[in-house]
Amino acid sequence: MSKRPLILVTNDDGITAPGVRSLIEVMNIIGDVVVVAPDSPQSGMGHAITVNSTLHLDKVNDDEATQAEYSCSGTPADCVKLGVREILDRRPDLCVSGINHGSNASINVIYSGTMSAAIEAGIEGIPAIGFSLCDYNWNANFEPCKSYVKTITENVLKHGLAPGTVLNVNFPNLEKKDIKGIKICRQAKANWVEEFDKRQNPYGKDYYWLTGKFVNLDKGEDTDEWALANGYVSIVPVQFDLTAHHSIQQLNTWNFNEE
Repeated sequence: MSKRPLILVTNDDGITAPGVRSLIEVMNIIGDVVVVAPDSPQSGMGHAITVNSTLHLDKVNDDEATQAEYSCSGTPADCVKLGVREILDRRPDLCVSGINHGSNASINVIYSGTMSAAIEAGIEGIPAIGFSLCDYNWNANFEPCKSYVKTITENVLKHGLAPGTVLNVNFPNLEKKDIKGIKICRQAKANWVEEFDKRQNPYGKDYYWLTGKFVNLDKGEDTDEWALANGYVSIVPVQFDLTAHHSIQQLNTWNFNEE
């Protein structure tokens, strides 16, 4: 009988978030699960790591539980680092992050703590997937996601991922019967048009709330935003080599000699 895969589970919404509880439920069907997740919400943290203060880990369930769970005082990337280096007794076969409360499609991948955790695992050479549902509600319905999470995870365990690549998976906010299937996509060209709501506190000091709206500039029908808008689960293979290879030739024509 083959050994069950070891799966590291994390997220950015915090260890008590309904999304990660749903992800843990599915992963327990597939393999042996260890959870290392933030002790409080860390949305929008990107790939931040803790370097100027201490980190704390607390085991939050007993040894009789199906999976071992640890809460971490740090960021999602910290959770992966600590999980791999300090908690697990062998290299995990997979790292999954999520299920995030809210979209991480298009440019959101840059800001996402969920995806940064997956990318951190990818940097370590561990196959990794970030899962997100396009519903920011804390009580979002994750049931329609579960069968797709299982199928995608099993495919990654079976086939592996290309070196330097992790998967960014987003689910439309639909009932299971209304989801049309899975589309392999590219990241849509979109951005946030941001504004700051400026206010004053009782002492006369200015403070700001970040607001804004998401603008999709991409009319292509091969993007994650198109797939989600048309009832599909989107899968975007994400690379963390940020080199703009297409610009190297142009830059080599420039004269960098000092006058």
